[in-house]
Amino acid sequence: MSTLVPPHGGSALNPRLLPKTEQASALKRAEGLKQVPLTSRESSDVLMLSMGAYTPLEGFMSEADWKGTCGEMKLSNGVFWPIPVTLSADETLAGSIKDGEEVALVDEDSGEILATMTVTEKYTIDHEFECQNVFGTTDKDHPGVAKVLGQRGVNLSGPVVVFNEGVMPNLYKDLYLRPKESRDLFEKMGWSKVTAFQTRNPMHRSHEHLVKIALEVTDGVFIHQVLGKLKEGDIPAETRTKAIAAMIDNYFVEDTAVQAGYPIEMRYAGPREALFHALIRQNFGCAYLIVGRDHAGVGDYYGPFDAQHVFDTLWDGALITKPLKIGITFYCKKCYGMATDKTCPHDDKYRVNISGTMQREMLIKGEDIPAEFSRPEVVKILQDYYASLK
Repeated sequence: MSTLVPPHGGSALNPRLLPKTEQASALKRAEGLKQVPLTSRESSDVLMLSMGAYTPLEGFMSEADWKGTCGEMKLSNGVFWPIPVTLSADETLAGSIKDGEEVALVDEDSGEILATMTVTEKYTIDHEFECQNVFGTTDKDHPGVAKVLGQRGVNLSGPVVVFNEGVMPNLYKDLYLRPKESRDLFEKMGWSKVTAFQTRNPMHRSHEHLVKIALEVTDGVFIHQVLGKLKEGDIPAETRTKAIAAMIDNYFVEDTAVQAGYPIEMRYAGPREALFHALIRQNFGCAYLIVGRDHAGVGDYYGPFDAQHVFDTLWDGALITKPLKIGITFYCKKCYGMATDKTCPHDDKYRVNISGTMQREMLIKGEDIPAEFSRPEVVKILQDYYASLK
């Protein structure tokens, strides 16, 4: 019997991916169906449903589930859920689809059919209601808000069946772990209490320190990075994975950290997204999620520790995976090492505050990266990447 945390919702994992032996015939049949184009976020959500990362969801949300998620962070059946997972279509296409009709879901960038969906409901939503509740703002400059406001006019609801995971499994190979695979790996390694670390950036010394704090109190750390669409200026996943591998290989005890990736697209919803990340990591088998400063935030929309405080507002039983709350980390010249406010008594003048944004700016300008910022093996990989852009 597994000692890992159970999947979210109290049931077994619910991957929506067809067995390989059935995928070709399903694709052939889907080619004759009405096609619904998917935005990058919707395609990402199809892949998350495919692997079971969105357990217990079976597909895109009904109106009742959407409204409950936005307003109360609950599905209509009472299960905790903090972020809407919806599919929109334009009014003309939606009007041509009948209740109960099966449609093909097509990635609008690649033109590939990823899945089919049986449409059980069509509804319109209040975009401002969603934005205010999920993001805490209706400001169009917020990238998550802009994405919601840009949705097509009608939402389609229904269960999905996936038969095409696109390029990611082949592109990232061993890094592309599905929840069943991560759970099997943790058990093979003898891990029971696993901590997840979410990242969409290469890891600098502060990130390393966060992860090593987690290693002191749990069996292992799952360094789990975003493989979906990123913000402009973010370092691509191919470079990031090399940099993280260099850190693990050179500065971690063997078999204490595993690097993997998953196909989510960030919403930048701050506190709500921190909850979502914890829920997803529960499905991957993780008992804890590291929540540091400004988790999943963007700009100045959220306070630095709002994403930690939001976990204290949940009702009992909402979420099994817990936050590992850690304050701001920095290098202290008097301590001669990494520290936090809880471990370092020295003045600010001794502290080197480490920022991914600052490191990116130094790399773009070709400046030397201080040893207090990042490991030399990591810096070399990042310098080579920025040099290739010139």
